[in-house]
Amino acid sequence: MASLTLRGLRKRLGENEILRGIDLDVEDGAFVVLVGPSGCGKSTLLRTIAGLETPDAGEVRIGDVDVTERPPRERDVAMVFQSYALYPHLSVGENLAFGLKLRKEPASVIEARVAEVAGMLGLDDLLERYPRQLSGGQRQRVAMGRAIARRPRLFLFDEPLSNLDAALRTEVRVEIKRLHARLASTMVYVTHDQVEAMTLADQLVVLNRGEVEQAGPPLEVYHRPASRFVAAFMGSPAMNFLEVAIEGGEVVADGVRLDAPALDDAPARALLGVRPHDVVEAEDGGLEMTVDVVEAMGFEAYAHGRVGEARFVARVPGERAAGLARGDVLRLAVDRESLHLFDLETERAIR
Repeated sequence: MASLTLRGLRKRLGENEILRGIDLDVEDGAFVVLVGPSGCGKSTLLRTIAGLETPDAGEVRIGDVDVTERPPRERDVAMVFQSYALYPHLSVGENLAFGLKLRKEPASVIEARVAEVAGMLGLDDLLERYPRQLSGGQRQRVAMGRAIARRPRLFLFDEPLSNLDAALRTEVRVEIKRLHARLASTMVYVTHDQVEAMTLADQLVVLNRGEVEQAGPPLEVYHRPASRFVAAFMGSPAMNFLEVAIEGGEVVADGVRLDAPALDDAPARALLGVRPHDVVEAEDGGLEMTVDVVEAMGFEAYAHGRVGEARFVARVPGERAAGLARGDVLRLAVDRESLHLFDLETERAIR
């Protein structure tokens, strides 16, 4: 296995600058997830690591080797694509063995490696089948198995679960997590799905417009977002935002003084962020939200509405959903330790 180092990576396609100076350090054996909205550059970055794209500037190092100018075949990486990319005329066993045959490995090594991978991924009974005879989840396991059989220094995953239904996504996601624990391999994984990102990553890298907006352990990124963008992108439903005044070290939102910690050297106005699960109904006082829509989800529900002119979402107990209707007013108390404040101009976190 190997570490991965990226320095100053830039890539332009026509007039669009897709990557804008990416710096990233991936430790040997880490599972790093690149997450961000469509068009943020995450797939281009992955393809640049693989050698399928050539950067306009910057450096890619795998281990101690600068591979920036090397073709994909000389980088010793394996890539698992969204579209499976299996050879339709080859059986499962032949697909698993394909990369090893290209390397001219001995027949005994190929046979042993295919058996090992098939056992690891539960493909033993499918070795004689062809891709057309497999389900989506089975095809994705074969694609992963073909990569594993080569024992590369670096695994790259480009949204491998996006073609699967919800149940299969969960199943294969767990399988990938188990594989990483078993192989202790260095993996870089691209997704736009927050659940995948949070559950798989050792290190989460949030990309925005070709730049690293924030990188760190998933829970750190979630609980301490560095910017409004990260705060809004990570979490579902998304974080609520209200423009507030800072008066005497207190936060005043929609005319209500919130029980928030004192703020030193804070600007007179800021953007308050609070997640829907960090508010609770209050008997009196608190923020007033006029309900518009209620989403009942069984054990919990989400009430959507407005606080003043701002859109707002609050989580309420599931049994509460039946008692709420459009136009009702909810009084909401905010968890003082879960407030986030962002600068109105830069949108970077104040605290």
